[in-house]
Amino acid sequence: MENEDIMSKTTNHQNVPLNPLKWYKKLATKKGRIEAGAFLVEGPRAISQIASGFSQEISEIIVSDDHLASPYVNYPCRIVTETQLNSIASTKTPQGIIAVVRLPADICSDELPRDIGSKVLLLEDVQDPGNVGTIIRTAAAFGFNGIILSEKCADPVSPKCVQSTAGAVMSIWIRRTSGYLPLAGSLKEQGYQLVVADVNGSESPAILNSTGDLVLALGNESIGPSESLLNLADNIVCVPIDNEKVESLNVAVCGAVCMYLSSMQ
Repeated sequence: MENEDIMSKTTNHQNVPLNPLKWYKKLATKKGRIEAGAFLVEGPRAISQIASGFSQEISEIIVSDDHLASPYVNYPCRIVTETQLNSIASTKTPQGIIAVVRLPADICSDELPRDIGSKVLLLEDVQDPGNVGTIIRTAAAFGFNGIILSEKCADPVSPKCVQSTAGAVMSIWIRRTSGYLPLAGSLKEQGYQLVVADVNGSESPAILNSTGDLVLALGNESIGPSESLLNLADNIVCVPIDNEKVESLNVAVCGAVCMYLSSMQ
């Protein structure tokens, strides 16, 4: 059996205290991430994406092969066995490198950031982590500044979510809170238009390319947006599809269409 202590060296020659193997494993859980104030990012491409724009948020690099550490000489970089790295990783086929990244500031706050930006995404009870991660990645690609998630949404810094964002999880501000509706109401008071996408919507999503400050809302995969969210909406749009062939679109696909249209202003 592998020794539970991480076998390590640091490529920047810092004398860094070693965490036990179980510390990294706990970052797969919400409680562990909150206690540590950190989450894991796997794979060279995702880590490179974060390092290029948020290098100060990476606290440690873990690799199973010394040569993978070469781009990260300015970080504490620990060399572990392949078996140990696999026990930490959440993916079935780890790529030999994992970064420990600090949790985004105020991710669980009920308050909006000072610099909100002109386009905000709101997710209500989107529970599949792959969907949430893909939506975050798409939002970053189409110029959204932030995302508000209900507390019943998948955790945006859970391993599968982070993997689906392909490193974009740090690119926009995030708030995950049970107070998502009051936050939406606050944005409306500040002049934002709240547009909800719903299969029963009566308006064309073309309105998204002519609006000003925008909050685009997407609902749960199975039941869609709640009555409370619909009642708060300024507009309810529906992406037109061939209903004889398909009942509805996947929430991430619907969101991608709507976010693309909003970027055509």
